[in-house]
Amino acid sequence: MAACTSGSSGGTDPSKPLPTITGNPPVTLSVFAPQNVDIDLKTNKFTQLVKKKFNITINWQTTTWDGGSAKEKRQISLAGGDYPDLYLLIPWVDQFSQSELIKLSGQGVVQPLNALIDQYAPNVKRAFGDRPEYRAMATAPDGKIYGVPQWLDCFHCSYQSKLWINSAWMKKLGLKTPRTTEEFRAVLRAFKTKDPNGNGKADEIPLSGDTTDTVIPFLMNAFVYTPLGTTPPATDPTLVLNQGKADIQGNKAGWRAGLKYIKSLYDEGLIDSSVFTQNADALRKQGDNAGGVILGSATVQHPGIAVTLNQKDGRDKDYDAVPPLTGPDGESNTTHNPPSSASGVSFVLTTKASQTKQIQAVKLLNYLFSDEGELGGLFGEQGKGWVEAGKDDVALDKSLKARYRTPVRSDPTNDAWGPLAQYDNTAEFRNTLAVAADPKSPDGYERRLFEATKLYEGHEGKTETFPSGRLWIAPAEASELGTLQTNIGSYIQQNTVQFITGKKSLDSDWDSYLSGLDKLGLKRYLQIQQEAYDASRS
Repeated sequence: MAACTSGSSGGTDPSKPLPTITGNPPVTLSVFAPQNVDIDLKTNKFTQLVKKKFNITINWQTTTWDGGSAKEKRQISLAGGDYPDLYLLIPWVDQFSQSELIKLSGQGVVQPLNALIDQYAPNVKRAFGDRPEYRAMATAPDGKIYGVPQWLDCFHCSYQSKLWINSAWMKKLGLKTPRTTEEFRAVLRAFKTKDPNGNGKADEIPLSGDTTDTVIPFLMNAFVYTPLGTTPPATDPTLVLNQGKADIQGNKAGWRAGLKYIKSLYDEGLIDSSVFTQNADALRKQGDNAGGVILGSATVQHPGIAVTLNQKDGRDKDYDAVPPLTGPDGESNTTHNPPSSASGVSFVLTTKASQTKQIQAVKLLNYLFSDEGELGGLFGEQGKGWVEAGKDDVALDKSLKARYRTPVRSDPTNDAWGPLAQYDNTAEFRNTLAVAADPKSPDGYERRLFEATKLYEGHEGKTETFPSGRLWIAPAEASELGTLQTNIGSYIQQNTVQFITGKKSLDSDWDSYLSGLDKLGLKRYLQIQQEAYDASRS
């Protein structure tokens, strides 16, 4: 990004009042966006609707849904100075970090949106007013809004570390749902030794996971609250907010006790030996094993990660969620990170856009914050991608009235922007979706996840996941923080696996592990995070 200039003459001077534009003058917007293989944004029906409704013609500059290549292509566009009028991104693919926005604002590349939102985006203003934390995510330390994040209030996504267990095996072996770490050990032993799949072979895998859906957070939460930063690709090194203070869990006595427990399961062969190296595809092969069911349990956010849904033999319906386990000292926590919005900003206007283009783009954003715009943007045309709920439909949250339903469609569609349009995705919006009453039916999967997550609600402890990704870090410190975070995170991740697999000893190597953390700059790392957190509270 060093090659970026101070922008073009198209930018809007935020110190001057905006003109009042009541109609929709024709504009052509150049928009950089990720495009999935089954979507053609140029011919997309929602793109056509945007043109009809706002007189906006879009020249798309697309990249793939692959996060690495998407980010690289975005950065190349910035570095070469050939950037578009608008970046419209998907958070879990790629988006702007707060530090990037501060740097780009100093270079005159990004356009502050405050006045544009105040005058032309009442729906965005309402959302920011209803949820001050949403406005805080978008507002830089200088008070300017250089981009708008997506808000995704997904209930089941906010409790990511779950355990799904084969209830058919449990029933066959006469076992009850485990409530404690030792009861869980007994279940895993039964899975390993009592041939629950009935094939006469010792081929059962009691517990598995993968490098993303790691076994560590769910098991460790019975000893000490554990966020998700315990395995690649996460880099937050067990960072938490402990009574208002930035801290890590990876050097606590509870962490050591949790490692000892997980190691004991691993030593008994109760945890699959490839769990720290295999990817999600390899885990799915275990769940879909053609020779019969071999997977006893998996630590995944939802069962579809571990086993293909709607199989002929119905095996996917046999996996049910297990509530957080209670450890020997009474700890029973759950990883909790609400809302599940990814940190960063996905709607960013540049100063290449003329004032009229900026106004029309913000009108489009405002539309995406309306019910009509979100439904159409996410699902497509009414009557096809979504329909109004009927009087007998039941909302995902049964305490609410169902508002809309998304029929299962087998025909190829190109009539929605999908996650590109997912901005004001509130809990109410999500929970008024009509879902089949039977959680095990093909149309009831969202209910299955919702009801399973209810088992985890209420296990949030006083210690919280640190909101690091939502804090504004000055560019001068961002590089230093990134290096510290990568080094400390990798160190904790590597040592965690080494302690569990026995390559290092929890007795003889623990003290040197702790001193290694200090040598990597743990104190400075926590200081930067603390200062950013304190600044966000002032």
